[in-house]
Amino acid sequence: MVSLHSPRVETLSPYVPGEQAPGNGWIKLNTNENPYPPSPAAIAAIAAAAADGLERYPDPQAGHLRAAIAQYHGVPLEQVFAGNGSDEVLALAFCAFFQHGVQPLLMADVTYGFYEVYCRLFGIRCAQIAVDERLRLDLDGFAALGAADAGIAGIVIANPNAPTGECLPLDRVQRLLEIQPRRLVLVDEAYVDFGGQSAIALVEQYPNLLVVQTLSKSRALAGLRVGFAIGQAPLIAALERVKNSFNSYPLGRLAQAGAAAAFQDRAYFEETRQAIIGTRTLLCAHLRLMGFEVLPSQANFLFVRHPRFDARSLAAGLRDAKILVRHFPRPRVEQYLRISVGTEEQAACLVRALRAQVQP
Repeated sequence: MVSLHSPRVETLSPYVPGEQAPGNGWIKLNTNENPYPPSPAAIAAIAAAAADGLERYPDPQAGHLRAAIAQYHGVPLEQVFAGNGSDEVLALAFCAFFQHGVQPLLMADVTYGFYEVYCRLFGIRCAQIAVDERLRLDLDGFAALGAADAGIAGIVIANPNAPTGECLPLDRVQRLLEIQPRRLVLVDEAYVDFGGQSAIALVEQYPNLLVVQTLSKSRALAGLRVGFAIGQAPLIAALERVKNSFNSYPLGRLAQAGAAAAFQDRAYFEETRQAIIGTRTLLCAHLRLMGFEVLPSQANFLFVRHPRFDARSLAAGLRDAKILVRHFPRPRVEQYLRISVGTEEQAACLVRALRAQVQP
């Protein structure tokens, strides 16, 4: 039978998301969701929006939400773009900024897996820079390829990096921005609120910087699907042009209302953020006492391995205890587990289940 697919469909290897809990009673520490519910103000705003106006299309420019983001971050409205989760914002950015013929997009070899997927989808050549033996980004490697005569399509990094948790300070981000000032550097800050320094502070200085964030992690709105980008106005205009060539209404009225309210409730955000940071510190100490190597993390997860136990087997044992963590069967990280930071109670359950495996 003749295939009806476009040729590119046959070459795609889609991103594989983390497993969803198959029933009740599970502790889900595999997709870096927030263990706390969203702001009560966000829930109230969603309910109010649901009661009024769902028969009408939402604001295609997400003006109220973008204004809330602009006010929170202290940037002009024209420097803010809002989309349906940061994954959509990233996809639009890859389409808008990184399709430069055979010139490669630079990224780390251990980073967020969707970057490579987008490259295949949009026909972008990628060049992966190997992280060092401690899984840290090699800025010299980025600089060497960035200085090549053939040029590059741009640079994308996750900061903090996923799945390692490493966070670059702003002076190292600036080094990336200066490698090729006429190409875009995209800094994906999905986890920045858990201890990192945001590159938003550099936007006015660098016209080639685009910062992408999400409300799925620190704002506890993974189910609402809201992300945004901040950059100088020409970059935002380019994203709008691509978005409006694909979907003029990516964010529904409920998402816009809930997300805007979440930005306005600073007290709740700070309370839950600090709770996660505190549990991360406690969990890290317990894991190290059991002999785990725990990489430094400024995210809401830990990347760990045990010198005497296979990571896949540990993950399977945890699953038997109804605890989900993430194992990546990929070169260089196949002996690591990525463990989302839950509540203190969830962390205590995890520690007991791991102790039963490594210290029976």
